[in-house]
Amino acid sequence: MIRDINKSGRSRSLKKPRIAIRTPGGRIAYHHRHKKHSVARCSRCGAPLNATPTGSKHIMRKMTYSQRRPNRPYGGNLCSRCLRELMISRAIEEGISLLAS
Repeated sequence: MIRDINKSGRSRSLKKPRIAIRTPGGRIAYHHRHKKHSVARCSRCGAPLNATPTGSKHIMRKMTYSQRRPNRPYGGNLCSRCLRELMISRAIEEGISLLAS
């Protein structure tokens, strides 16, 4: 157990789940598993966003900006349903303001 605590560097963190693996030489080695990242969610209704990948920072950094989010207004923030409702409500408000003046 002391061998596990006296790790150096980023292996010292016990937040990552560790899996005990038996090596061909017969000793036990610990492999650290990566955490699962949660999916991006709509800021208005909380639904999972389509067309947005999930990954760690170094995976997301390697992607181009257009691959990280959909190429539309509010892409990566609102789901398509909430965006449609927002656009319709703004169009109605604009139509009402044009009729009033």
